[in-house]
Amino acid sequence: MPLVQVTMIEGRSQEKKDALIREVTDAVARTSDAPREAIRVILYEVPAGQWGVAGVSKANT
Repeated sequence: MPLVQVTMIEGRSQEKKDALIREVTDAVARTSDAPREAIRVILYEVPAGQWGVAGVSKANT
């Protein structure tokens, strides 16, 4: 059972998250020969203030 974990900054619409889950599931099914029913996708959303790039919080950009 493939398990894909995606970590991203929060703020996307549920519609965008649903599309991401669909597309990731399609890609895994296509490339791993795993049945769609066995594929799991977990989205982790992190507040911008807890995400840093090059020493700067994304809340400040």
